[in-house]
Amino acid sequence: MTQALALYIHWPFCLSKCPYCDFNSHVRERIDESLWQETLLKELNYFGQLTQGRSLKSVFFGGGTPSLMSPKTVEALLNQLSGYWQLQEDLEITLEANPTSIEANKFRDFRSAGVNRVSVGIQALQDQDLKFLGRTHGREDALKALTIARNIFDRFSFDLIYARPQQTVKQWQEELTEALSLAQGHLSLYQLTIEQGTAFYTAHQRKDFAIPDDHLAADLYEATQEMMEKAGLPAYEISNHARLGQESRHNLAYWQGEDYAGVGPGAHGRLTLDNDKFAFKGVRAPEVWMKAVLEREHGTDEKVKLSAEEVFTERLMMGLRLRKGIPRKELENLAGRRNLNEVFQNSALETLESENLIRLNESDFTLTSRGLQRLNAILNFLLRNLAPIF
Repeated sequence: MTQALALYIHWPFCLSKCPYCDFNSHVRERIDESLWQETLLKELNYFGQLTQGRSLKSVFFGGGTPSLMSPKTVEALLNQLSGYWQLQEDLEITLEANPTSIEANKFRDFRSAGVNRVSVGIQALQDQDLKFLGRTHGREDALKALTIARNIFDRFSFDLIYARPQQTVKQWQEELTEALSLAQGHLSLYQLTIEQGTAFYTAHQRKDFAIPDDHLAADLYEATQEMMEKAGLPAYEISNHARLGQESRHNLAYWQGEDYAGVGPGAHGRLTLDNDKFAFKGVRAPEVWMKAVLEREHGTDEKVKLSAEEVFTERLMMGLRLRKGIPRKELENLAGRRNLNEVFQNSALETLESENLIRLNESDFTLTSRGLQRLNAILNFLLRNLAPIF
């Protein structure tokens, strides 16, 4: 049976570049949106032809700031989908939005175009924190945006960044309490990380500010989990919380190792073609990507066949982010039907179990709550002890 497919469409433009952001986003004084629509449609056609006839489970417009797009561009792209794929009845179509580009009429037009879920980049509910994060909106803009989203869409989510400089557990609990009063069925809560290549990285190196140490970061994380559990929005992934049935189907496709196509500058994809798994990566620079698409119908920079070890490693790294973990049989099949205790040497699994970091039974391989806090360290440990079986 041909597996279902998820589709990611990247809109690379923002009004300004946030200092913490390492995504492929760019600021331009003006763009030719009609030409952008044409090139996105061309690359959509390329991947549509490549995966013709599959079932489509989700579409995600990410960026950048996709809410800067014209609803007519979104509609033009969505109108093409049924020509390539079988659209699932519960097809999830998400669009990321920033409060500064949210207007009621525009949101209604997005809904009319086919969007049925929005994800709003709030990031903080206090003006001073929004200023620090380089956001162009204020608290009142954020509250207005969430009211519009709630009134127009049955499903919406918003993001917050915590573990900010000088933030205490009590301050975060108060902010999260307000956030829960504004939320519907989904919240994405990310600890602030300092990524190389960002303005924050340079400022942090200069010691312009400090982020919470590991102990405080752990306290903030634990307080988050406790509050979200009590509110009925438990974590289904390290940073994502939802009521049952309100999880992001699109992001689950990534974390569950499913196929997805990526359209737009710098977009990534993972596609199974003739029983082999391929990694796709688009040209990052918007204008260079556009030139490539106009010349050869797609802007793919890299198409790499993944080895059995790479497929296994990706599945492990993505799947252990989920609270439900990975089906044990699936992981063992990816390792040539070997028992996981043969896949990892030096009693690695026993060591992690003895420290209450993982749970391994006949059906699933999961991290404990304690283990989820230490995901990166656990992954490094497991990969260092991967047996030479591939």
